[in-house]
Amino acid sequence: MLVTGGGGFIGSHLSELLLGRGDEVTVVDDFSTGRRENVDAVRRGAAAPARYRVIEGRGSDVLPSLSVGDFDCIYHLAAAVGVRLVVERPIHTIETNVHETSAVLRFAATGRVPILLASTSEVYGKGLRVPMHEDDDVVYGSTSYSRWCYAASKALDEYLALAYHREHGLPAVVVRFFNTVGPRQVGEYGMVLPRFVEAALEGRDLEVHGDGSQTRCFCDVRDVVGALPTMMDSGRCVGRVLNVGRDEPISIVELARLVIATLGSRSAVRFVPYEAAFAAGFDDLKTRQPDLTRIREAIGFTPSIPLSKTIVDLAAEVSARKRGPAREASCSN
Repeated sequence: MLVTGGGGFIGSHLSELLLGRGDEVTVVDDFSTGRRENVDAVRRGAAAPARYRVIEGRGSDVLPSLSVGDFDCIYHLAAAVGVRLVVERPIHTIETNVHETSAVLRFAATGRVPILLASTSEVYGKGLRVPMHEDDDVVYGSTSYSRWCYAASKALDEYLALAYHREHGLPAVVVRFFNTVGPRQVGEYGMVLPRFVEAALEGRDLEVHGDGSQTRCFCDVRDVVGALPTMMDSGRCVGRVLNVGRDEPISIVELARLVIATLGSRSAVRFVPYEAAFAAGFDDLKTRQPDLTRIREAIGFTPSIPLSKTIVDLAAEVSARKRGPAREASCSN
């Protein structure tokens, strides 16, 4: 199995799952947003570390040296991630998402190797209806708001994957993640739950952007990655776009209060205007909630891990990370 972005939050959990079921896993990651600590964690937990290979570099640079015939399937998770990164580095976001995805799809197509493309709920843009269905029309904000470049670039990735499926018979599955959360996620690039958890553990105010009434649906990463191999093995998913996540919405201010209550923190909630939180180029939407009909019908997907457990497990991982010195993984070819 080839996992691009395997040093990232979702990619490391997926690698762990694949190794646990006996697969050989090759990770390609340039560690621009992925973390070597994640690779260390996977390697320490692997029953057979020899089945786990990590290659440092961008896919477009690494793939020409690999043989497509060595892989049964490809999970393409490498991407620019996080609201803050998108707003502050739009060129990096667009070039990474589009160029790297094109390179991986070309590589997969040479051997018609099944590929799963990680997309995002951001593709729905401002959301014309709720819950959001895979075939909905989309509306994005003005190009003067760099926040929407992520959505547009990931939408182009989806077009590419589906075009390779139609024109070259490439078995491609497109997955739109909705606010995946859990252990190993960090708040550095604007991810809301780890930001809240870290602040609550330290007794700092939890900063809620805007008035906090905007709602999201959070799904534990362990539920999410458990669905991915099943989707790859299901003919009902090939050539299609599928939402993956939970469909129970919670407002951001309610999320902040849940974190404080779950962790027994003395922190308070502080509201921060968007213009103060982000220097420029930000535009938000009120609600993001998936329609899960398609994935339920295709593979019977039912997430089981409650948000309160995700918060507790993330807090435990954050605390352990802060207690011990970070150790860098040794990446080899």
